[in-house]
Amino acid sequence: MNEQIRHANLLKLLEQKGILSVPELVDFLKVSPATVRRDITKLSTEGKLKKIRNGIETISYFFNETQSNKLKKIDNLKISNLDEKTRIANKAATLCKDGESVILTCGTTMMVLGRTLCKRNLQVITNFLPLANYLIENDHESVVITGGQYNKNQAITLYSNNLNDAFYADIVFTSGKGLTTQGLYKTDVLIANSEQQILPKTSKLVVLLDSSKLDKAVGMLFTELKNISLLITGKEANPHIINKLRASGLNIILA
Repeated sequence: MNEQIRHANLLKLLEQKGILSVPELVDFLKVSPATVRRDITKLSTEGKLKKIRNGIETISYFFNETQSNKLKKIDNLKISNLDEKTRIANKAATLCKDGESVILTCGTTMMVLGRTLCKRNLQVITNFLPLANYLIENDHESVVITGGQYNKNQAITLYSNNLNDAFYADIVFTSGKGLTTQGLYKTDVLIANSEQQILPKTSKLVVLLDSSKLDKAVGMLFTELKNISLLITGKEANPHIINKLRASGLNIILA
């Protein structure tokens, strides 16, 4: 298989999966790890994918838009596995009770959930500026934007080290790039370290993750499995992986 065909196949698979590990690419392309890493480096340099630890992910259409266009195109986001993420968000929304406060971290799954919660009697706390803007523009009554250093690339504010001790929520919703029996993984270390500061601010951590990310250890360990109250994932998930996670003590809802 020549390089051009190999790159086309790699990008096509990445478009479907959203995130891939090096071993998965080696198996799919039937080439050596060294060849895969050279392909990753070249395609990353060309701006066609994002390199992460021991793998790759898609470059979100959302984060490549100019700031002036981002807010205009919220409803036209190119979100991988959108149908599954919508079902996950709808199921997550049923956990929220009127009058509660909920924290949503960043990412496309959180964006889908935020749109589902919009105009409900809930206080939404977030550091994800596109989500906050969407809620405000669509007249959601109670939106709290957490302060901190602005990160332009991800359109978020990073939580400061002196996060207010009086800052609490009934539920924290978050996502990630992988989940195993060890716990939840995230690939952006700076954001992950920032978001770890909100974990003590709730007694209920709910992870929303599409099934393609299960059984993958990609990036840094964000939190151990024992700290996760509930995982909501798609019904497409591999039953063997679900059984393994449940055997490790994780509560799971299939959407």
